Amino acid sequence: MGKMFDALQKVQREKYVETKDEVKKSISDDIVLNDKVVSFFAPSSMVTEQFRRLRTLIIKPGVVNTPKIIMVASAVSGEGKSLVAVNLASIIAAELNSYALLVDCDLRNPSLTRWFGLQEKKGLSDYLTGKAEMQDLLMKTSIEKLSIISGGSIQDNPVELVGSNKMKTLIQDLKSKYENRYIIIDSSPILATTEPSVLTEIVDGIILVVKSGDTPRETIQQAVRLLNKNKILGVVLNNMQFKTKALFQRYFGANHQYYDYRYSKMHPEPGFWGKLSILIDDIKNFPKNNDHKKTMTFEKFLA
Repeated sequence: MGKMFDALQKVQREKYVETKDEVKKSISDDIVLNDKVVSFFAPSSMVTEQFRRLRTLIIKPGVVNTPKIIMVASAVSGEGKSLVAVNLASIIAAELNSYALLVDCDLRNPSLTRWFGLQEKKGLSDYLTGKAEMQDLLMKTSIEKLSIISGGSIQDNPVELVGSNKMKTLIQDLKSKYENRYIIIDSSPILATTEPSVLTEIVDGIILVVKSGDTPRETIQQAVRLLNKNKILGVVLNNMQFKTKALFQRYFGANHQYYDYRYSKMHPEPGFWGKLSILIDDIKNFPKNNDHKKTMTFEKFLA
């Protein structure tokens, strides 16, 4: 099973060689990006389009009070919050012509460096304990205008560290250094740790990541109660399944499977009747009868 999966993954990566060349981005030989940084490797894919839509919905350049410090959180681990944080930051840096800074605030299990093929060195926890200077923190990635601050060494008191005045001052200094900088914070799970509740006070907005068909509603409601509701920008439903002829039956989210939604010589753009046929298929797959009751709105999550 493992060999078969690896073979499928290899075919999948080779399929997107054309897409990678399209954006003319280069990665040095000693840096290996995780292939789940979809917004970099497959800018024309349907998944990247969803991150582009997410960015458009929450970030309004030039608009007063647009959020500049955004925390990406989830109720429990394994819901894809790091995936969302990394790809959101990547698409901000690539398409908004703005600086994006990813901050790993999961001091119990730091992981952001692995996404970018970087070595875990001095990071946030080291700075907060006085073992590193601010200039030691910023790590450049192979994506232009995107930097990260790693979690650093494991500490016994992560709650006290992220809730300290030094942490608040650091975030404000990083925000004020560049007028067009957006800071994306990858937090630890809400229900398992206290840090997200503390970080709520220093961020402008919160994105809650929910794994489709997996996370119970009660779990989400409990997580929301631990946050500042006024700062919740919205919910990202991750690992969603589509069942249409146009998109095929694929999963995307916290796994490796994603698909391309663009036209090529082999798969040209359909004509009028072709598009109409696809639309009819979509309508046929729309929830019928009482199926709509299974879909919860964000307002019901907050109830």
